[in-house]
Amino acid sequence: MTSEVTVNIPLLGEEEKQLLSECIDSGWISSEGPFVGEFERQLASRVGRKFGVAVTNGSAALEAAMIALGLNAGDEVILPAHTIISCAQAIVRAGAVPVVVDCDPSTWNMTVEHVAAAITPKTRAIMIVHIFGLPVDIGPILRLAAEAKLKIIEDAAEAHGQTWSGRPCGSFGDVSVFSFYANKVITTGEGGMILTDDPSIAERCRSLRNLCFQQPRFVHEELGWNLRMTNLQAALGLAQLRRLDTSLRKKRQMGTFYTSHLSRIRGLQLPLPSTAYADNMYWVYPVVLSDELSFNSTEAMRRFADERIGTRPFFWPIHQQPVLRRMGLFSDTPHAPVSERIAKRGFYLPSGLGMKEEQMQRVVDVARRVLQ
Repeated sequence: MTSEVTVNIPLLGEEEKQLLSECIDSGWISSEGPFVGEFERQLASRVGRKFGVAVTNGSAALEAAMIALGLNAGDEVILPAHTIISCAQAIVRAGAVPVVVDCDPSTWNMTVEHVAAAITPKTRAIMIVHIFGLPVDIGPILRLAAEAKLKIIEDAAEAHGQTWSGRPCGSFGDVSVFSFYANKVITTGEGGMILTDDPSIAERCRSLRNLCFQQPRFVHEELGWNLRMTNLQAALGLAQLRRLDTSLRKKRQMGTFYTSHLSRIRGLQLPLPSTAYADNMYWVYPVVLSDELSFNSTEAMRRFADERIGTRPFFWPIHQQPVLRRMGLFSDTPHAPVSERIAKRGFYLPSGLGMKEEQMQRVVDVARRVLQ
């Protein structure tokens, strides 16, 4: 039987083993270990931030960051319709109201035009989310936010090592977040980080991640979470961070390989290789089926699965999420036709850093056969 090609194959090596062994040998496996603080400092330095706060995952990072911004009940936060539900969930749990905007059909990212049209007297913040390896054109949105006195939350979960006009993603706005899930360029299995230049936001996030302990220790004035990253996770993160540039080169090589072989398939929209402000880092390799094809992404993914090739669908639009609709959100049915279309016609191919070229070639061969 032909072996399976999973949608993500992480790359873990000898340095990860060495640092994990140090954790075990020293006995420091909890969040009190020294690698946590070192990971925070090194990632913050890499992206040009003053403070890093490591947490359990990217969703937790978003939720703590939103609370730390001090939004009030009913405040509106603009975010893309085309993103993971964690973004909207963080807004809702902070007591704010998510307001979605559509994405650009070429980059699949939010645009300043859509954001500007969504601002109301209740708008207090914009959540920028970089999608699939190309960053949002963030400069115009930052200028708009400054004029309107709005806070910026930057979700750089899919943009490790990426830049906008030469400036690192994760360095923008009041607060930014990363995820270190297994399919990210830097992975700790699960894990996340909050980054900011504001010492009060950093201190607030540190308190929230640690049950809001104070003095005396077990007397609490407010409720936080246990969002602490372990020393074991941070050890993995440090090893991964040290070879980030090598990983980015490989990601771009993989993207170039796929594009050169898949560009001959009719009816397939491929990711842009670059924009005026960034080269694609191909966090994943997404494709969108044209309307001329008689099948949608569900059928395409079924065909790949029959060939033992793993794929993943695009995000389902935030404003069409049943759980949010039941909460009374988006009752006015926002207009986001691009996000709605690509949710039904988009999916991404295997592109983990641990993939071998022969596995990529097999994906290409299968794609030519099942997508024609």
